Amino acid sequence: MSSVVAGAKRLVVKVGSSLVTNDGKGLDTQAIALWARQIAALRTQGKEVVLVSSGAIAEGMQRLKWSKRPKAIPELQAAAAVGQMGLAQVYESCFRVHNIETAQVLLTHDDLADRKRYLNARSTLTTLLHLGVVPVINENDTVVTDEIKFGDNDTLGSLVANLIEADALIILTDQQGLFTADPRKDPAATLVRNGRAGDESLEQMAGSTGGGLGKGGMLTKILAAKRAAKSGAHTVIASGREPDVLLRLAGGWEVGTELKADTPRINARKAWLSDHLQVRGSLTLDAGATRALVQDGKSLLPIGVAQVSGEFERGEVVAIRAPEGREIARGLVNYSSTEARLIMRHPSSEIEGILGFVIEAELVHRDNMVVQG
Repeated sequence: MSSVVAGAKRLVVKVGSSLVTNDGKGLDTQAIALWARQIAALRTQGKEVVLVSSGAIAEGMQRLKWSKRPKAIPELQAAAAVGQMGLAQVYESCFRVHNIETAQVLLTHDDLADRKRYLNARSTLTTLLHLGVVPVINENDTVVTDEIKFGDNDTLGSLVANLIEADALIILTDQQGLFTADPRKDPAATLVRNGRAGDESLEQMAGSTGGGLGKGGMLTKILAAKRAAKSGAHTVIASGREPDVLLRLAGGWEVGTELKADTPRINARKAWLSDHLQVRGSLTLDAGATRALVQDGKSLLPIGVAQVSGEFERGEVVAIRAPEGREIARGLVNYSSTEARLIMRHPSSEIEGILGFVIEAELVHRDNMVVQG
């Protein structure tokens, strides 16, 4: 028995349209209730779960009595607006049985491409998880255009996995996993149990199979695994109709197709912050704050900052320097350079009094920071 889910603490679970809407017949409340029960059980094991759900457009189509998925963006937006109401209601009622609160989060590509909105989305999701709430995420189809559309919720799932630094992405679909060929056409096709995320041969194998309701086929799931692996998250593609699929994965059972990330999560994060983002400014620390970061693994508080250099906005990357000027870390800053200059040398309890608001107690949170060397 071996499953990357067993050792994972933070999970992103993506469920497809065909599962959520029982192949377009309407929201499958019974199936959603079963996933809610499993997620409730995972939480008792100490796991954090974010749910990425398709189904808004399919549910809207059913409510509007449309038999064919529209191609025009305004019609898709209208269907999503109608369907989102029912989708949120069903998730809320199913999780409420287990005394679990849910939160609806709608995202567009712009939310994750813009540094400030990226940081806002991350802060919101991590806060919800710390509060014990299960975020239910969908693409914001009611305002989306071709330019900002994720294209499918498999991609959205992988981006959310990157956003919250999930340990694993579980893509639940109406198929058992990745096969060597389309099993509906080739009886000799066999299930691929294990693979490496990013393996090009898997992309060729996946082809472009898929149903009519959802936007993504198996290829989008393989590409989603490749994207999730960039932040060190492993991916499992499995059937959402498999009994207790989430609990079996958490128990170490081999279910579906497991695609492992080559890069450990901490190394992926370090590479992303250290090598791939342009530094916009710097924060020079006093000796005490330097020790807190380097030796104690603490976040950076405003009181430990002696100097702010450069001009930057919230969510941009700054270099963090020791008193002599040596760079010891870098990270995503929670306040602009103007705000940082006002609150530096002050305890976090005074931020609201100085700025009139408080975003975070930390100037740079440890989760958004990598210490050099």
